[in-house]
Amino acid sequence: MGSLSASLASCAVLLPVLLFMLFPYAADAKVHKHDFVVRATKVKRLCKTHNTITVNGQYPGPTLEVNDGDTLVVNVVNRARYNVTIHWHGIRQLRTGWADGPEFITQCPIRPGGSYTYRFTIQGQVGTLWWHAHSSWLRATVYGALIIRPKEGISYPFPKPRRETPIMLGEWWDVNPIDVIREATRTGGAPNISDAYTINGQPGDLYNCSSKDTVIIPIDVGETHLLRVINSALNQELFFSVANHKFTVVGADASYLKPFTTSVIMLGPGQTTDVLISGDQTPARYYMAARAYQSAQGAPFDNTTTTAILQYKSAPSPAKGSAAAKPVMPVLPAFNDTATATVFARSFRSPGKATVPTEIDESLFFTVGLGLVNCPRNFRARRCQGPNGTRFTASMNNVSFVLPSNISVLQAYTQGIPGVFTTDFPAKPPVQFDYTGNVSRSLWQPVPGTKAHKMKFGSRVQIVLQGTNIQTAENHPIHLHGYDFYIVAEGFGNFNPKTDTSKFNLVDPPMRNTVGVPVNGWAVIRFVADNPGAWLMHCHLDVHISWGLATVLLVENGVGALQSLEPPPADLPLC
Repeated sequence: MGSLSASLASCAVLLPVLLFMLFPYAADAKVHKHDFVVRATKVKRLCKTHNTITVNGQYPGPTLEVNDGDTLVVNVVNRARYNVTIHWHGIRQLRTGWADGPEFITQCPIRPGGSYTYRFTIQGQVGTLWWHAHSSWLRATVYGALIIRPKEGISYPFPKPRRETPIMLGEWWDVNPIDVIREATRTGGAPNISDAYTINGQPGDLYNCSSKDTVIIPIDVGETHLLRVINSALNQELFFSVANHKFTVVGADASYLKPFTTSVIMLGPGQTTDVLISGDQTPARYYMAARAYQSAQGAPFDNTTTTAILQYKSAPSPAKGSAAAKPVMPVLPAFNDTATATVFARSFRSPGKATVPTEIDESLFFTVGLGLVNCPRNFRARRCQGPNGTRFTASMNNVSFVLPSNISVLQAYTQGIPGVFTTDFPAKPPVQFDYTGNVSRSLWQPVPGTKAHKMKFGSRVQIVLQGTNIQTAENHPIHLHGYDFYIVAEGFGNFNPKTDTSKFNLVDPPMRNTVGVPVNGWAVIRFVADNPGAWLMHCHLDVHISWGLATVLLVENGVGALQSLEPPPADLPLC
């Protein structure tokens, strides 16, 4: 009996050691529990008070701060009058696709009065991400930052900043955004443009009734400050700059970058960029500002400028009304400055040699762009207010994506329920044409459908994303759920496999979760399909996803539990 006790005692001593050897970071990892209550809150902007949908009464919503390896458990209670889901933008969701959040793709929405708990672990990601509603246009106001710091004891690969500040660039309508998209859906026309841009929820000094709440960001002489810039605008790519200060870009989409210096950055909706700024200027007040990058020629857009103030702590207090009271304004690029946007995008490199797939199992070619649908015979003219009496639409490979309405794609896929979606999304355009030239009107009308593309676990995937010149060419920020990918090349015109493959960077391409496909151009991404589930791929201009610029990549389970999707949680919302 004594020897058995001794053996058990030695096992008890050894077990924690063995567990630590198997899971060295488990001891440091934490579980963060949060409650998100989605409800209408009175928010006053631009002289007017609205009943705005928020999380916990905050606009923007709460910032979540975690370390790599931690687990988030977020209980979302819906006290609003609309259906809602929350997407954790850029989180890999390895095997936890049920927590990804896009409505009718990985879950049915949380109905008014309902709740759902999102549970997931951050694995191998460090930097700036964000969360937002993924139901109708609720993300106009339902969003917040998600900051992932390195594991305990691991430092940044750049000088440690004394201060860190999330900078959330948003878009504000002086009406209910849900009414805006509903009206556009009814009429078939383009939705009304926004009335303001915001920085951390505030429009800034250049708008009516706004200057007393302009965001002030403090800085000290000689200090390094990390700005975590997030484009959470609904429909607009944005230039961002700080007067008289240079940025050192060190990360994007929760992946580190080879540092480079610039005076302006451009972000598409969904993208994040981490920049260092130094307190190396005369102590004073300097505007940080954002305005539109609008690549679609002739399309209406919000041409206003949002500002916040970078204020040195030792700056003299300006006398009211004096010229010194006004902060210095940065010079922002012209709204149509594609050259500046291109130089910026092509400056991105991974810090070292990247593990890019070189052999490809799945070679895909997806066109992305707009379209026009002829007015259906049973529609009155007021329902066809697109160009020349049509209705706007959008597509990938000539398929305009239609969301299911009674069950999610992931539920239908895992339960084998027929009639919800098909797996015949084309691997290449059904018709080849001069994509960026003068496109025949016969190719402007895509086919509606709920089509997915299926791939085996572990497939090495390349996707050429080709913009089209149908109706209006523009830069499309394409986001893939459940994955990061390498952007190996981009260019203008039609992708030519014979000549453009020589431009591929297979050494140190940047890793992102959202790629800006250049206006009338193309981008090539590569990744390994190592995360089973149903993953939405879509344009992050919400007006375009409303029109159908999306598809779903279905990744099959691999071998064993660690290569398989976890079972659905018990509280998964019912349709």
